[in-house]
Amino acid sequence: MAGQGNAAPVIIKRKKVVQGGGHHGGAWKVAYADFVTAMMAFFMLMWLLNATTEKQRKGIADYFNPTIPVNRVSGGGDGAFGGDSTFTESTLAQNGTGATAENPTESDKARGEAASDGEASADEKKELAAIEQALTAKGGESMTMERLLRHVVTRVTDEGLVIELFDLDGAPLFRPETAEPAAQTAEIAALLAEVLGLSSNDIAVNGHVRSYPITLREDPTWDLSTERAQVLRQLLEKHKLPGARIARVTGHADRKPATADPTALRNNRIEIVLLRRNR
Repeated sequence: MAGQGNAAPVIIKRKKVVQGGGHHGGAWKVAYADFVTAMMAFFMLMWLLNATTEKQRKGIADYFNPTIPVNRVSGGGDGAFGGDSTFTESTLAQNGTGATAENPTESDKARGEAASDGEASADEKKELAAIEQALTAKGGESMTMERLLRHVVTRVTDEGLVIELFDLDGAPLFRPETAEPAAQTAEIAALLAEVLGLSSNDIAVNGHVRSYPITLREDPTWDLSTERAQVLRQLLEKHKLPGARIARVTGHADRKPATADPTALRNNRIEIVLLRRNR
């Protein structure tokens, strides 16, 4: 009995088993909630793109834009004020964007889009748009006009309305490597002189040519681009466009390619720029 009194006590440890968490615990619930939230946001975005107008989408974008106080369009609503508030003309910066296009503020000289430097006025924008539309409408008059206008694209830049004439496969504007115009180039010039007569803005003519695939001892691209621009200027003046409206004639050689491939035929082009009056 004495030996039993010296025996070490037996200690029994019981582990508490927590059921329900699994080997991941509760982290999967957080991940699932994030996934559901992301999917809800995605479907809401898809719905907004389908259910809203361009103006409303602009208003939504402006809401998240930190520069909204100086934006021309500060709301996408189509309510009583078309998305603007009654204090629009008072609170926005008076730098040409402080007045609405419909209600310009005479006293503060905030003439909407007319007052800022380097930007066309509302009237001038309408004039440029009318010229662009008139040029496009010419294509529906006959098959000949449609054939000529294949060489023409237009775009509006900070400088003004750019009318670009470019070579097509099998139908170049000039004889290869010369400044001698093709018959269709003269016809296009006559068409442009008529359309440009709708405005009194000054005009710039820019010549561009493609790069040569090999290195030449003398680079002919500068002279060639300048001569082609001069020829087009002469054609415009020949068809009654006042020479006083030509502000400049420039040759850019192959320095400003229109495509990723500088040797592509598309880079042979002439740009007629209807300059904005405030430039």
